[in-house]
Amino acid sequence: MNIRAAEEESAQEIHIPADIDWEMLDKSKFFFLGAALFSGVSATLYPVVLVKTRQQVAQAQISGIRTAFSIVKHEGFRALYRGFGTSLMGTIPARALYMAALEVTKSNVGSATVNFGIPEPTASAIANAVAGLSAAMAAQLVWTPVDVVSQRLMVQGTHPSCSSPCRYVNGIDAFRKIVKTDGPKGLYRGFGISILTYAPSNAVWWASYSVAQRLVWGGIACYFRKKDDESNDNGNSSSSSNNNNTIRPDSKTVMAVQGVSAAMAGGVSALITMPLDTIKTRLQVLDGEENGRRGPTIGQTVRNLIKEGGWLACYRGLGPRWASMSMSATTMITTYEFLKRLSAKNQESLV
Repeated sequence: MNIRAAEEESAQEIHIPADIDWEMLDKSKFFFLGAALFSGVSATLYPVVLVKTRQQVAQAQISGIRTAFSIVKHEGFRALYRGFGTSLMGTIPARALYMAALEVTKSNVGSATVNFGIPEPTASAIANAVAGLSAAMAAQLVWTPVDVVSQRLMVQGTHPSCSSPCRYVNGIDAFRKIVKTDGPKGLYRGFGISILTYAPSNAVWWASYSVAQRLVWGGIACYFRKKDDESNDNGNSSSSSNNNNTIRPDSKTVMAVQGVSAAMAGGVSALITMPLDTIKTRLQVLDGEENGRRGPTIGQTVRNLIKEGGWLACYRGLGPRWASMSMSATTMITTYEFLKRLSAKNQESLV
């Protein structure tokens, strides 16, 4: 994250640790550590994703907490991780594609926009948006089939409202049955709407993240300036800046700002793209051709949702998705920045 580029107004007052671009990374360490770190993040957040998915396919509005308790009561605690093995196997290559596309695009677009004479804060936001867009599109090539299979497993339970007509033993069995029923295209059901959901969502998220960081750092700078003014009025010397009037935040402060900015961006993205995510989930979970009848189209899915609960039905699962995206964004960005620092070729250059 080019925080300094997002800090035009307070760059003379806040010194942020050096940014790390694609050329500075040890690629093998970057991908190996990334697979391990993000697998842990996925495992932590998976139950929230499962609850959100159950809410989206339910015929009536049920709160996330009631849904979670119902799953544990009727199916046991392990049901909160149904389909996780399949999801994890797809997360590793999808994340690798995502990170590579993100860093390469951001580096190239960032340099190009600056060369065109665009101010650094604007160039940073543009580079982040384009990088998020390309990264999401690349990752969906791998993630959509995994998403289809894992979501079929997620909604397969003993509770009547969540049971699927087709029973799956595991991810491999689900994969085989989906291909047998729908052909290879069945694994890419909802691919178009997945792109429409995740690509703009990622573009909005990365651009919002860049802007949010600038706002937060600007707020911190104002806070320290006000604190210094009050100290000077009282005849005391300032302890928050050095002789050059430069604030040097520690690593904990930097991570806190990154986390807060990521949570803000994640909440905005969740709210904007929630209807598309609900439609996508319904399309991917419903069985395909059965008894000569094709599965519903996007239009039919929307009409069914509105019939069930009006336009608010498109926002079923918003609470868990908002929480999931905010927590995921916070943990993802802090983990991602930590990963980049661990993977940097020259650690001494980061101070």
